[in-house]
Formats: sequence, C-alpha cells, structure tokens
Amino acid sequence: MGVRAIRRAAVVVVAAVGLGLSAAACSSGSGSGASSQAELTVKTAPEAATLAKLPAKVAGAEIVVGDPAAPHTVTVYEDPRCPFCKHYEGGGATAVTRLVAEGKVKVRYTIASFLDANFGGSGSKRAVNAMRAAVEAGKFPEFHAAVFASQPAKETDDALTADNLLKIADKVPGLRGAAFDKAVREDTYKAWVKSAEGAFEDSGVNGSPVVLINGKKPAGDGRAIFDTQAFGKALAAAGVS
Repeated sequence: MGVRAIRRAAVVVVAAVGLGLSAAACSSGSGSGASSQAELTVKTAPEAATLAKLPAKVAGAEIVVGDPAAPHTVTVYEDPRCPFCKHYEGGGATAVTRLVAEGKVKVRYTIASFLDANFGGSGSKRAVNAMRAAVEAGKFPEFHAAVFASQPAKETDDALTADNLLKIADKVPGLRGAAFDKAVREDTYKAWVKSAEGAFEDSGVNGSPVVLINGKKPAGDGRAIFDTQAFGKALAAAGVS
C-alpha cells in the first residue's frame, strides 16, 4: 500500500523523526469522509483519583495541566478520535501523571480535531469543546482521560455525541451541572476548538499522538509512549524522574 492510500485511512506508520511523531500514529492527511454512528462504552481512567487532584488552565490554544512552575514539560498533540492517542493515554501518559502529581512535570496539550475532516462527523470537535468546558468546571484532567478511555472502537465511529460526552461526564464527580451541560450541547467553545486546531496545524505536526519531553522527541523509535514502564524510562533518560 502506498503512502497516499495509508493517509486516506488516516493511520500511518512512520519513522520517529521530526517533532517526535510516534511509530504508529493517526495521520492528518485526507480521509474517506465516511463516518458512522455508534454507541460507546463509558469508562474511567484507572488513575482517576490522582487526575482529579491536578490543576488545569487554558493558556492560549493549549491546556496546561500541573504546576505552571514545574521544572519539566511534556508537550502532547492529540485528537480525541485517534486510537493511538488512546493507547498513549492508557500507556505512557500514566507515567507522566505521577510526575505531575509530584510537581516535577507540567503537561501542555494541543488537542486537535482533524479526524472530523478525514472521516466526517464532528465527534472530535464536540469532544474538544467538552474538554474545554471541563477546564472551567475544574475537572479537565479526569474528564480528558475518561474521554480517551471511552473512545469508540473505530475512528469512523462518530460516537462522541453531546449525549455520550455527558454520559462520560457522569463518571466524573462534580462535573455535570447547568453550565457544563449547556456548553457541551451548544458548542460554547467552538471558537477555541478552531484555534486549537489552528495551533496544531501551525506547529508542523502532521499526525497524532506527538509527545515531546522538554521540547524534544523521546529517544528510540517512538513506541515507548505507548507503554508505562518504557515511557517512564524515556522520561528518566531525559532527566525527568
């Protein structure tokens, strides 16, 4: 299969080069434009209790989790519909969570929505909007993780509907409320969602997930980000422990 065909599928296997694009990633190339509706199974992240204690704030088109004065930074580019981003959030991200809780690391998220253009639908945009609303409710880290844990089986499944996002929010204590629910149903933060996608595109990143440690790609072929222990070692090798 040629590169063009792989990009149409929005899943591309690449060398870990440039900004640290992982060996397996969702591509921002054009897709088929065909989406389907599907139900999803609502789940919470195993480390939800720790995530619930972490601060988060909006900084331009990014969302920053942890102490802004933390000495180290992990930068993450992802799309809510990307299955490889889910693998990162269930793998390497769990190693980062402990370090954030200890005040050693802050995480800068740029959350894109390019897979909507690839496959049709608007699940990524709705999810990013809901994540932005969760910042205002003081619940972003836990909700963000729950969205990825509850991700539909395929990128083509446009299952991140307002109703399903609110079902996920039900699993985050204290998140549901009039303001949050209204923001999810009315796409209150659609302008911010657009700015986040613009920041993703302007960064030069052409796929997700991309994870950088202090601005640099992790050592190796990029696969460490999908495994808790391996990424913990990559963080330590970069001076973060």
